[in-house]
Amino acid sequence: MPKSKNFSFDGGAGTFLGTAIAAFLITLLSLGLAFPWAVVLKQGWIAKHTIKNGKRCKFIGSGAGLFGLWIKWFLLIIITLGIYGFWIISELQKWIVEHTEFEGI
Repeated sequence: MPKSKNFSFDGGAGTFLGTAIAAFLITLLSLGLAFPWAVVLKQGWIAKHTIKNGKRCKFIGSGAGLFGLWIKWFLLIIITLGIYGFWIISELQKWIVEHTEFEGI
């Protein structure tokens, strides 16, 4: 399979594992309330190690910025008996992409 000429990734398994464990523990110990901060931690690591056309990415989202959406989504899941959960995946991905940019811009 050919490699992309536009994108590269320089992250390692060790630092990802540490970040993933920290994100998991943040979520677990807060009973899900701090999930937005876990998302920001993980996406910050991913963006920091992603390079497109020689420019490193940077994640600019914040846990506080996602928290309001997270509460709204949680309430909609309860109201719709879980059905709204299918929409959260794309809504979260949209939020992540909208809060990622290139360093120096």
